[in-house]
Amino acid sequence: MIPSTASAFDLPDHLAHKAAPALIEDDERHFAAIARGLEQSVADVTAQHAAARRTPVKGGQAALDRDLEVHRLSARLRALSRFGLDLCLGQVLAEGADEPLYVGRLGLTDPDGRRLLVDWRSPAAEPFFGATHATPMGLVSRRRYRWTHGRVGDYWDEVFTAEGLTSHAGALDDQSAFIASLGSSRSSRMRDVLGTIQADQDAIIRAGSRQPLVVDGGPGTGKTVVALHRTAYLLYSDPRLGHRKGGVLFVGPHQPYLAYVSDVLPSLGEEGVQTCTVADLVREGASAVEEADPEVARLKADARLVDAVEPAVGLYEQVPTETLEVSTPWGDARLRAQEWAEAFDAREPGTPHNEARDQVWEAVLGILVDQVAAQAEDGWDDDEGGGGDPEAQDQFDAYGITPEDGHATYRRAIAADPDLVDAFGRAWPLLEPTDLVGDLWTVPAYLRMCAPWLTREEVVLLQREDPSAWTVADLPLLDAARHRLGDPEASRRRARRAAADAAERARMADVVADLIASDDSEMRVMSMLRGQDLRTALVDEATVPTADPDLLAGPFAHVVVDEAQELTDAQWRMLMRRCPSRSLTIVGDRAQARNGFTESWEERLERVGLDRVALAPLTVNYRTPEEVMAAAEPVIREAIPDANVPTSIRSTGVPVTYGEAADRDRILGDWLAAHDEGVACVIGDASFTATERVRSLTPILSKGLEFDLVVLVDPHRFGDGIEGAVDRYVAMTRATQQLVVLTSG
Repeated sequence: MIPSTASAFDLPDHLAHKAAPALIEDDERHFAAIARGLEQSVADVTAQHAAARRTPVKGGQAALDRDLEVHRLSARLRALSRFGLDLCLGQVLAEGADEPLYVGRLGLTDPDGRRLLVDWRSPAAEPFFGATHATPMGLVSRRRYRWTHGRVGDYWDEVFTAEGLTSHAGALDDQSAFIASLGSSRSSRMRDVLGTIQADQDAIIRAGSRQPLVVDGGPGTGKTVVALHRTAYLLYSDPRLGHRKGGVLFVGPHQPYLAYVSDVLPSLGEEGVQTCTVADLVREGASAVEEADPEVARLKADARLVDAVEPAVGLYEQVPTETLEVSTPWGDARLRAQEWAEAFDAREPGTPHNEARDQVWEAVLGILVDQVAAQAEDGWDDDEGGGGDPEAQDQFDAYGITPEDGHATYRRAIAADPDLVDAFGRAWPLLEPTDLVGDLWTVPAYLRMCAPWLTREEVVLLQREDPSAWTVADLPLLDAARHRLGDPEASRRRARRAAADAAERARMADVVADLIASDDSEMRVMSMLRGQDLRTALVDEATVPTADPDLLAGPFAHVVVDEAQELTDAQWRMLMRRCPSRSLTIVGDRAQARNGFTESWEERLERVGLDRVALAPLTVNYRTPEEVMAAAEPVIREAIPDANVPTSIRSTGVPVTYGEAADRDRILGDWLAAHDEGVACVIGDASFTATERVRSLTPILSKGLEFDLVVLVDPHRFGDGIEGAVDRYVAMTRATQQLVVLTSG
């Protein structure tokens, strides 16, 4: 942190006119106060964190609340420690105000409660981002800072009224500094852009979340910036979406993209957001490969094939029609079709198959126990009346039971009947999602039964020899199967726990019997241990471990999905399953859809279950220079005439250059020698080995990323039609400074 006695400004010589005391002395005083307030806040939160960790709790809700508070304070401490004075983004002066309002990444007050920074997401900070000369939102002036190594390396002022000229005329450069910032060097992580969020982007970031919002924009319009900052904004501003209410899931197109944006949300004070790709939603996604046959991929992209999972499971939930007889020492019981149906109907609606199995099993046991108990109680009644069945009485004595605890004994005996266990296993088996989907791809009759709309040729086409050779196109079906079936291990864990509990209770029963037998006290106090409640209390319920939940299973209160134009209808099902509220932010560009996107967003989303969609277009290209867009636009227009091609607002003066692939290494070497900073990328050349500052990617994996220099190798080999045109367009528009196109031969 900058010492309070040192200047927070470190302006280069050519900006000496901005260092005049009249321009920065108020900022200097306020920065000194921020430094003191930040130091005090770190100390206070550190003390609160230590106290919270020492707080004794007895478990249950108190322990959960304590852990949540420790987590909250830890996150706050990390956020405060991540930045110094560069917590401050800038300041605005409103009409009639005596002093400016300073806007920060986080809110900050001094020990006396004076407001030093307002959180950028608060309503008070909205004019800092949203004011324009056409709509000044009551501002007189606005100042934005550019921080370098914790000090102000530049700043720029904008005025909205004649009054603002008085104190800012010496530093006015309006948008020039912003435009210059767009051309700064890239790195392996998305650079901080919070201080330069523009009005069109901010309006979308702050839009409500009660209906699906589509952010449609071409390359360089800041779609990803909007998606990330909107995530942080909604968590701050919308009480329905907080971490305790389900939180937000952020879905990106691929792992290089997630790595690129990984620092953004923590820098905005949000560390609890789950980020993933669509493939990450399913365990098998880690090893899944692309579907080799385009026609098979097309069939599996259809949501109707996902619907085949329901009848596939239903075939394993058919009510048995044969009667099963269970014999016990106290009488016989029968399960006829009527009793089987009654047990099957006992499951709670919506319960996954494997979890419902325990409910059905309990219902089966209940039906049989009631039958046996009725016969046994008749035997007891007859005996008490003097005409009981001596053989039945002998059985009761042999098992050491009384009418009060007889049901538990009947249940144990019935549950151990091998014929019943075997019959129930066939009637309601535990199912693995991978087995269920694998059977669809290896048993044609099964697939035809579950998806009758498929032709015979399509059924044959979908068959394969190895059912476990999972592809990306299989993942929506695996996800649907996992959701419909539930975790088979959950039932097995409950069975193991029940067995462990039973063994523990049996052991405690022996201990109790020994204690009672040896009790020679006058009041026979040990006889109280006969009570079932007291015996149960002796069993330690905490001895059986429980499994951790799947963090990506949801449900989530809000889902943000970037590059959404690539999602198939089947993949949309995966997201809808995790967002029952239908509160989504959908970010994409129809012109960048590799498989084509000829319909409107509204038509596409209505088909997957989303209506009342709001559309927010972005049309200004802040990233890609005019020179690059002039070369890229004809590429996409040829395939998609109505593509939303954004208008670039800056020019580098560096034309797109063309050459031979043999010149690749020389071009890269010259660029590295001339640029101490920045990142380049070779796209389309698998033979190139990446280095620290030069990436090597396919067009698909370059989507969502940006580089100072892009060397595009043999773009004509990317393919024909819309897919090839989109890959070329995407690859070309990754360049923020220079594009070089090379061809072989």
